Amino acid sequence: MIFKIIDMHCTSCAISIDGDLEDTGKIKSSKTNYAKAVTEVEFDAKLISEEEIISIIRKTGYTAKIND
Repeated sequence: MIFKIIDMHCTSCAISIDGDLEDTGKIKSSKTNYAKAVTEVEFDAKLISEEEIISIIRKTGYTAKIND
């Protein structure tokens, strides 16, 4: 699933998002692209919901929404 990320300022922001998502233990992989302002997250919907992923990104300091 791809999420649009708002408010990223640099590649360190992308690294922070990936780290916080992967630290949950519920994310298979997270690849955030600063230049495109998106993060691609591979996860098991039985373990974590899209809303929870958005909440984690929000706690990291960024706004996220499902990329249309």
